[in-house]
Amino acid sequence: MTTAAAPLSLDTFDGSRRELRRELRRELRRRRRELTPRQRREASERLCRRLKALSEVQRARRVALYLPNDGEIDPTLLLPWLKHRGARAYLPVLKPLSRNRLWFVHYHPGTPMVTNRYGIPEPETRHGAHRARRLPAWALDLILLPLVGFDDDGNRMGMGGGFYDRTLAFTRRSGPRPRLIGLAHECQRVERLPVAPWDVPLDAIASDARIVQT
Repeated sequence: MTTAAAPLSLDTFDGSRRELRRELRRELRRRRRELTPRQRREASERLCRRLKALSEVQRARRVALYLPNDGEIDPTLLLPWLKHRGARAYLPVLKPLSRNRLWFVHYHPGTPMVTNRYGIPEPETRHGAHRARRLPAWALDLILLPLVGFDDDGNRMGMGGGFYDRTLAFTRRSGPRPRLIGLAHECQRVERLPVAPWDVPLDAIASDARIVQT
């Protein structure tokens, strides 16, 4: 399989809306896990080249990204480029867990890390120096978030835990807000996604093959 696979059709699935989203999420995760390490690396390189060309990425000074897990496309190749530009990188953390929302902690090579309850590394927040650098989402310029699926209309599907949706619900209101760009392998593209009312809209979606402006 390559990252240029045809978009997945919902005609493949039956059942209720909830069952459809669950089955679709399972299939899309399987697709990205089946990519070889070389395919993932090359896809991540293509993705990062596309991101560097976006004006909102070039302007951002506080940028949140994520450490790839479960076959996710890798945005950490941006880290040297961000540092060269004088931008600061942040990672999401689950602790301290406040109403199932995320905080964002400054990240650089050598940052003390712990493993959260999902088995994903995140910056240690009990250390005093890191606590001082913890930011709420509204204080960031740009958030690059992982997707399980997307379509050409800019709809997105996350992992199902709702952490990003709860954290970013404030972006529906007026006031300071970061730009939101979802990231995925091209093989995670779907003809059309079943949208839930709590899904927070994104400003753009980027894969290794395209940028979808929403």
